Amino acid sequence: MISSSPDRHTFQKQKYIEGCLEAGQSLDDPEVRAMLEMYESWALRDEENLVNAEWQKNNMEFDMRTSDWMVAKVCESRVYAQNLYAALCNNTFQKQDVWTILKDHVWACTWRSAGGIVANMRGEGDYIDWYCSGIKGEDVTEQSEWNMLTLEQQTFYKEGIAYVGESVVTDEIREDLARLGWSVVSD
Repeated sequence: MISSSPDRHTFQKQKYIEGCLEAGQSLDDPEVRAMLEMYESWALRDEENLVNAEWQKNNMEFDMRTSDWMVAKVCESRVYAQNLYAALCNNTFQKQDVWTILKDHVWACTWRSAGGIVANMRGEGDYIDWYCSGIKGEDVTEQSEWNMLTLEQQTFYKEGIAYVGESVVTDEIREDLARLGWSVVSD
């Protein structure tokens, strides 16, 4: 079974609709309809890919999203999920298969795609929930500042400390990708 998020490909479409409505544009306007159809086509293309045997070949996204144990790790830990997102950014990967290596076939994705893959693996959200998550905010160093945070904010902050920058591949992620049969070609 392949993991998917029901919210995938909704963020940009929703923001576009909100912008149109704020600008007084009708959603029936032909130009607006064309944009909405484009956004909808992304989700349809993904659905078609999921059952396409050619898309599945040498595709690390497919391998990750169909790996029960890896999906479970992504769902159990936001830190692990973020670390996986970061590893997917600005790196190239290769399946450890003789023909794939000889053909020099590699796999890579954009930051948005990386966020979407993690959202799909978690079964919730969209790419924006992970996009640029490796960019650190200000450090809370004073106890008085810490005490002013809610429990949710403290948890979020603690997770954020364990987040890594885009393109960083942690040892755990590297080992898990190797277990899936993939290695990092560039990092």
